[in-house]
Amino acid sequence: MSVKIRLARAGRKKAPAYRVVVADSRRARDGRFIEIIGFYQPLFDPPKISVDADKAVAWLLKGAIPSETVRSIFRKAGVLKKFHEARAPKNRKQVDQPSA
Repeated sequence: MSVKIRLARAGRKKAPAYRVVVADSRRARDGRFIEIIGFYQPLFDPPKISVDADKAVAWLLKGAIPSETVRSIFRKAGVLKKFHEARAPKNRKQVDQPSA
């Protein structure tokens, strides 16, 4: 089963609001999902972004693949930074560059 993190549309006509959901990639865009991890409202200035960073990082560590739009939302919310820090070895020392 391929799990994706993507947007599911909510809101009314001409007033979109989106949920950031974790879903099976074979399901419909607004169909069944596993978990809601945030919200995105693009019509506000600036757009409102609300993401549970801990849940998002947990799903990314499990192998969930974010869509391009969700990846940019995660970048703005700082989720990808936390994900990369969680994946990095804890006691990694700086590797010195050889002198020329």
